[in-house]
Amino acid sequence: MQIEQDADAAAASFLNDTDRVVFLMEEVTRRLRKTFDASVEQFGLTRTQWRALAYLYRTPGLTQTELARKLELERAGVGQAIDKLEDLGLVERRSAKDDRRVWKIHLLPAAIDLLPQLRKEADAVYDQLLKGIPARDIRTLQEVINAMQANLAVE
Repeated sequence: MQIEQDADAAAASFLNDTDRVVFLMEEVTRRLRKTFDASVEQFGLTRTQWRALAYLYRTPGLTQTELARKLELERAGVGQAIDKLEDLGLVERRSAKDDRRVWKIHLLPAAIDLLPQLRKEADAVYDQLLKGIPARDIRTLQEVINAMQANLAVE
């Protein structure tokens, strides 16, 4: 009986406050991904595809490798996302003039027309996420997250 109580006490104290904070951050990002995916599903898109469109809008003509780097995903996964976006008539690959082995990705007019609707969906999800949180706390959160990212920066 005493051994079981000691084991229960050890298990109960195993998780510390840092674990709880990190697990909570992971849970928030999991829920954000799930909510965001549900919000763009009506357009036949995923969050990754929305992010790809946003990066391509901001920087037209990225290569698959450059886009993978920006999305922090593997090239193959980004390739699948681009394939799907091509199937939807939202992007096209064009060979680079200086190197025909390299393909640059460009938005098509249908994507430009869709982006305002996607922006509206993204804003609605972000409003839901940040509801009731004062702007000063959001600025502090951004500073803290930036510091965490810098602490884990891998070059």
